[in-house]
Amino acid sequence: MPRPPASRDFLVNHFLIAVPAMDDPNFARGVTLLCEHNEHGAMGLLVNRPSEYRLGEVFAQMEIAAEAPHIAEDTVMVGGPLLSDRGFVLHDGGDEWPSTMRVAPGIAVTTSREILAAMARGQGPKRHLVALGYASWGAGQLEQELADNAWLTVPADQGIVFDTPVEQRWQAAARRLGIDFGQFPGYVGHA
Repeated sequence: MPRPPASRDFLVNHFLIAVPAMDDPNFARGVTLLCEHNEHGAMGLLVNRPSEYRLGEVFAQMEIAAEAPHIAEDTVMVGGPLLSDRGFVLHDGGDEWPSTMRVAPGIAVTTSREILAAMARGQGPKRHLVALGYASWGAGQLEQELADNAWLTVPADQGIVFDTPVEQRWQAAARRLGIDFGQFPGYVGHA
């Protein structure tokens, strides 16, 4: 069993980039932002897996009036394979919201109804991503997957999370390492 990393090796605020050979359908061509990583395990949110839902549908389910139609049209992401009925708002910080975990300066994740209600009024964080579900690894599990070369890691970039088109995030994250997945044999994708 791998030894837990020293605290300086924890990967909070890093992207886990699925290597092209990853065949797990939950993570293939995925980019996961690690929100928490310590000796007990890790938790993250996929930032490039659109769901079939729009934010307005989430508002309706929660009985929140959508006063900001442009926000209601936002695509909701699949944050990971666990608890797909639980919502997470990844955002650039700003106001203090209940149930918020700071990932890094300028990146936070909030699970409160209050942030969604503010967003529905057009008063929430300007830069945001809403995800249903999350990804989680037990103690030592992520370290073993890293040792098995299932993931590439790189410090996270707010621009990729909030500004890069969803379909380009996997390639954009890899380019932060100087890697072009389009050059890998057998890769099928977009140039």
